[in-house]
Amino acid sequence: MKILVVGANGQIGKHLVTLIQDRENLEAKAMIRKQEQASFFEELGAETAVVDLEDDIDTIAKAAEGVDAIVFTAGSGPHTGPDKTILIDLDGAVKTIKAAEAAGVKRFVMVSSFDTSREAIQAAPSSFAPYVAAKHYADEWLKGTNLNYTIVHPGRLTNDQGTGQVEAAYKVERGDIPREDVASVLAETLADESTIGKEFQVVGGEVKIKEALQSLR
Repeated sequence: MKILVVGANGQIGKHLVTLIQDRENLEAKAMIRKQEQASFFEELGAETAVVDLEDDIDTIAKAAEGVDAIVFTAGSGPHTGPDKTILIDLDGAVKTIKAAEAAGVKRFVMVSSFDTSREAIQAAPSSFAPYVAAKHYADEWLKGTNLNYTIVHPGRLTNDQGTGQVEAAYKVERGDIPREDVASVLAETLADESTIGKEFQVVGGEVKIKEALQSLR
């Protein structure tokens, strides 16, 4: 399976590409914004595509040609304004979904925010609400397609070393999770077709990732 990782130069993206390249029968294609970011992925033996999420759908679709799945891990980041949140976290996500459809890619895994419910938008601080709203509508757009989607809602991200153990369910208590473990969840999600059509929250826990995902069935 060949997987286009959108937002590959992010911390989760780098972990994910590394995991994919280490697995048999999986191959990563890293979608990055700048050519100078390519060396990390080339050293792993991964193909790269230099595409900005503010580019048009056709450009993103060209990067998606010949892949079997897309994982959207991109984000505007905490230091940008609401304008970039709309352009990347919402419009960039929707354009990538449309690009998947145009390129004939059926499998799509979305990395979302922990809680993107309508209630979460209303409860969020004014500085954070645009981000939650963008993620909410991107998730809703994906669920309205015919793609074989999975939506992953990770808890508060940390740079701790991954443990390989999580708690995953439609609803869990808010908590921390290492980015490395999020990447492992994404890799396992791609390998487990029973996650298709599911969305779930995931935080650090005491259950091995593969078993935690199997419990979602």
